[in-house]
Amino acid sequence: MNTYADMVTLLLCFFVLLFAMSILNAKKFQAAISSLQGAFGIMPGATQPVVPPSSEGLFDPQELQAQLLAEEMARMRALGESFREELEKAGLGDKVRLEVEERGVVFRLADTVLFDIGKADIRPEARSVLLTVGNLVKKVDNPIRVEGHTDNWPISTDKFPSNWELSTARATNVVRFLIEEAGIQPERLQAAGYGEYHPIDSNDTPEGRQRNRRVDVILMRPSLSAAEPH
Repeated sequence: MNTYADMVTLLLCFFVLLFAMSILNAKKFQAAISSLQGAFGIMPGATQPVVPPSSEGLFDPQELQAQLLAEEMARMRALGESFREELEKAGLGDKVRLEVEERGVVFRLADTVLFDIGKADIRPEARSVLLTVGNLVKKVDNPIRVEGHTDNWPISTDKFPSNWELSTARATNVVRFLIEEAGIQPERLQAAGYGEYHPIDSNDTPEGRQRNRRVDVILMRPSLSAAEPH
């Protein structure tokens, strides 16, 4: 009899314990659910999550980069206008064409201004033109790129087997002049020859070919130390 009573008592205790554990787990579960709802911004009785704070004013790398580029280009355009006025005052508006491109300020000189046909030696009367350009670009510390370009008419001489050699020699001679005569630091300068492969006009007309035969002296954007021609 005692054994039976003891067994019933133990069973009763066991079921009481199970009941208590179920209540405890339910409370813990409900607490966890409430915590998750709070974390996701869901309040009791609400059906929509809380809208997160506005991102206005947060750092946006792409927007900042675009703003810096716009400011840099504005400075280059202002610099280009200043240089254009100086060229006009010097009476060189018809010999030096100035353009502001994404890569920087471009001083565009026709080959007939600087060289004889098929030659790379700078003509004596062109020295004052180049010196004026050199003195202008020397006013700022931007890198300078000198590019030689030709039309598509082939050249084949002992000195210049192709337009590659001719355009490169012309660019190199202009760089040497800017160093020796204009006093520009060599580390600021680059020279490149592109032959006929970067025209700015059609090679089907004499006028187009004349425009393509040129030397570009480019005052680069500060953030762009090197760039390929357009």
